[in-house]
Amino acid sequence: MLNVKRALISVSDKEGVVEFARELKSMGVEIISTGGTKKAFKDAGVDAIDISDITGFPEMLDGRVKTLHPKVHGGLLALRGNKEHMETIEKHGIKPIDMVVINLYPFKQVIKNPGISLEEVIENIDIGGPSMIRSAAKNAQSVAVITDRADYAKVLREMKSGGITPETLNFLRVKAYKTTADYDVYISNYLEQRILGSDGLSDRVLISADKKQGMRYGENPHQKAAFYVFPDFPETGAGNCEQLHGKELSFNNIYDMDAALTIVKAFDDPAAVIIKHANPCGVAISSDITDAYVKAYEADPLSAYGGICAMNRRCTKGIADNVEKMFMEVIVAPDYEPEALEILKKKKNIRIMKCGELKKSTGTGLQYMDIRKVAGGLLVQEPDREFADRSEYRTVTKKAPTDAQLNDMDFAMKVCKYVKSNAIVIAKDGVAVGIGPGQTNRVGAMAIAIKNAGDRAKGAVLSSDAFFPFRDNADSAAEAGIAAIIQPGGSVRDADSITACDEKGMAMVFTGIRHFRH
Repeated sequence: MLNVKRALISVSDKEGVVEFARELKSMGVEIISTGGTKKAFKDAGVDAIDISDITGFPEMLDGRVKTLHPKVHGGLLALRGNKEHMETIEKHGIKPIDMVVINLYPFKQVIKNPGISLEEVIENIDIGGPSMIRSAAKNAQSVAVITDRADYAKVLREMKSGGITPETLNFLRVKAYKTTADYDVYISNYLEQRILGSDGLSDRVLISADKKQGMRYGENPHQKAAFYVFPDFPETGAGNCEQLHGKELSFNNIYDMDAALTIVKAFDDPAAVIIKHANPCGVAISSDITDAYVKAYEADPLSAYGGICAMNRRCTKGIADNVEKMFMEVIVAPDYEPEALEILKKKKNIRIMKCGELKKSTGTGLQYMDIRKVAGGLLVQEPDREFADRSEYRTVTKKAPTDAQLNDMDFAMKVCKYVKSNAIVIAKDGVAVGIGPGQTNRVGAMAIAIKNAGDRAKGAVLSSDAFFPFRDNADSAAEAGIAAIIQPGGSVRDADSITACDEKGMAMVFTGIRHFRH
């Protein structure tokens, strides 16, 4: 059990620190402090010793040097059970310091300012704070190191009950090292991007994310799981939605919700999507968001059961009336009409999520990258932001697509881009009427999409995330009544597929851009 006699307190975030210091003083703890923290204590009538009175040196170099001194670090690092250590610090007039309370310069907050100069960024890199934290953490059996104000109450309770326990000291030690590690990750990643112009694919990848919530389980009940987020991530995603109603989100809910938001963000027109197992089963655009939702649902009602729905406009009463009649796990929208919320909240278990204004980002830092784990490593790539402009389309058949077909081609390829490979999407009038996802061959994906589309395939367009390796795909499309095809092209047998389309009177367009999504 650690009994604290002397504490050094120096914090940037001063919330709660005056009250904490008062409690320490009431237990007879001598407090040493610096700069702004010392002033806060003085203003509040809390007696504290200035760090300069301990070191014998004034703060200097605009505050860059104030705690980097043997009388500070000697007092932190001396092993209390080591006779030689204790004799040494006594010889040099160094007193033990039993507690360090530090939170660091607000680097993360400062870099949010888009106009900040590099010089100002550098000045907000803490040096003394991390040094004291690491010194205290190294000697955690004798020094309590507090880096989070959330731990003030716990520490005070234990001190009043006889001393800080070894378990708590170890807990604080681990948190301290995580604090300095996280701080250095943000500094190095920011400077690498700003100074070196890194594309996020540097020699060493450093990732830091905060736990947003624990989960009852992962993909399956026997798997433990938690949800971690990048703080202040500017792009709309599952990590920055607000839950308005319903049960706690599950692992699969979050994964599917993010997939749904990713798709609706791709459209400027009112759009709705229903996701099942990370694949869309219904997607539609319209001039009216309620109409878009109804069409998305009707594209595949069987798969929509228990799905996750996202939309890029305010959720209307009309949508809520439809959702109220079915089982939907999650609904996410920028906002909700009051009547819509009232209706939806009658369903006890539905998770109602508000995502706010939909924001896309072109950021190039690591937090924007597509990161996937493999055994023993990570695969990191840029997100698939490319999309062929209509001006880049190349009509390769005798028959050219109509303007209406081109509109559906644009829509179908945007949807196809977010369907697991091999992927086929059949679309008509702004509705994905047939989706074939994640098959080991393109013929299988084609068969599923055609079966789901049924008679709606007649006169529709078909998109493929990658080229047709053989003409059999074009033949199947023609047999189903497909009128036009859009695909990347690039197969050694492209001529065979083109011939098949010409024989059947279909139009086919090549984009030159593949969209595999494993």
